[in-house]
Amino acid sequence: MAFLSCEEMLAAARSQKITLAEAVLRSDLEESRLTEAHSRAAMRHLWQVMQATSQEYDPTQRSRSGLSGGDAAKVEQAWQQGRLLGDDYLAAVTAEALKTAECNACMKRIVAAPTAGSCGVLPAVLLPLARAGQADEDAVCDALYVAAGFGQVIAARATLAGAEGGCQAEVGAASAMAAAALCNLKGGTPEQCAAAAAMALGNLLGLVCDPVAGLVEVPCIKRNVVGAVNAVSCANMALAGVDYAIPCDEVIDAMGRVGSLLSPDLRETGQGGLAATPTGVKIARQLAQED
Repeated sequence: MAFLSCEEMLAAARSQKITLAEAVLRSDLEESRLTEAHSRAAMRHLWQVMQATSQEYDPTQRSRSGLSGGDAAKVEQAWQQGRLLGDDYLAAVTAEALKTAECNACMKRIVAAPTAGSCGVLPAVLLPLARAGQADEDAVCDALYVAAGFGQVIAARATLAGAEGGCQAEVGAASAMAAAALCNLKGGTPEQCAAAAAMALGNLLGLVCDPVAGLVEVPCIKRNVVGAVNAVSCANMALAGVDYAIPCDEVIDAMGRVGSLLSPDLRETGQGGLAATPTGVKIARQLAQED
């Protein structure tokens, strides 16, 4: 995809009188030289992997460190017992974000969306809708094209790497992608999709990357839940007609600048933030001794 700005992406949809998903698809075909059939088949495969990751989740499995595993099952059990706040969709989004992120920590197959550390956000908001019959495979794949379009612009204008921009570049970007995907799935305009993405990324601006013991587990897994729930709220606001004062491209540029200002200790080194707390340091030492 060759779009260097969200505005360019939206303008392509307007000028060609096509959907935002089609604009992203056409741009991808020009760059990749794939046929439309091959591109759509690849996107369907990614969606199938997202579904398989959830279906193959094992609540008894733990990561090698022992820091993660089984939490998604706890959420599902509490949901079934009526002990959670919010509706069924919110509970499902929470559980699904945990499932995929836990599977990543347990070295199982996931879709990096856009990164492994943020892999739970996008599937979490889409899987419950598909299972409830509110989105068929074609609609989901169109939403994934929209998500990919915004993700590509973020990569081009800023970064998707926690080591370069902090967790705002990973979970923040994933949240923006998921918000735009949801907005598109619910019939939002391209402009509403951009507003949803801008709000989602703006809400997580400055989020640091501080993995305890250098592992993509604490606090990464729970931040996937935050990214997913943030995406839902931002999509809802955009669909309701709530605008964002700062254009999406400017939010992305701001994220890139904020990332460059973050201390190296807060960019995936495991030297600052939660990783530097007494408990975080203790966990790192215990795991180092075990190795």
